[in-house]
Amino acid sequence: MTKEVFTQLNNILIEYCSESIHDMLHVYRVLSFALDIAQNEKEIVDMDILITATLLHDIAREEERLDPSVCHAKRGAELSEKILGEFSYTSVQISHVQECIRTHRFRGMERPESIEAKILFDADKLDATGCIGIARTLMYKGIIGEPLYSFDMDSLAIDYDSPSFIREYNCKLSKIVQQLYTKRALELWEMRNSHAHKFYEELLFEIQEISVLKNFREKLD
Repeated sequence: MTKEVFTQLNNILIEYCSESIHDMLHVYRVLSFALDIAQNEKEIVDMDILITATLLHDIAREEERLDPSVCHAKRGAELSEKILGEFSYTSVQISHVQECIRTHRFRGMERPESIEAKILFDADKLDATGCIGIARTLMYKGIIGEPLYSFDMDSLAIDYDSPSFIREYNCKLSKIVQQLYTKRALELWEMRNSHAHKFYEELLFEIQEISVLKNFREKLD
């Protein structure tokens, strides 16, 4: 990829990245992970496809935010066709980029098949790990109005099923490793996971201090 093409794609990225959780810094971190993984892959990686798909993978996030029925991965793949049609990408290359974007979603039904799509998937998931992953998730939960945790009012026990950061950690963040495709991504996850897990364990400990309230209420009864 030439510097000129990268600059042009980056300028397009700026137009689409208005959401604070999936902003340009997120895209750059994902790109950094993608380059790291690609450099450690034995299989030949088409770097032009990988870099292009990484830069454009979240361009439909704002549409999804405004209309939750929109799948940003699917819509992003559609938008990328029009965008890349203005460049010198072939139809085969555009289709390849679309596959990468369409299959990068954690909760998506379609799984990545090409090595470039698998790398993008892994790189994107790694940005939901470690301290940054915790911080991004807390920011997102605050934006959509979900609590840090929920608890049963009768037993004062943590409710792990209601929407909250606690549920998101258990349903997604703690399970990311099960979805990763590449060896290097697993290595990077291992290096980052301990920080996130320690935060979660400390958070649970502090939440459970509410047992003092339970004892107080029992005395009132």
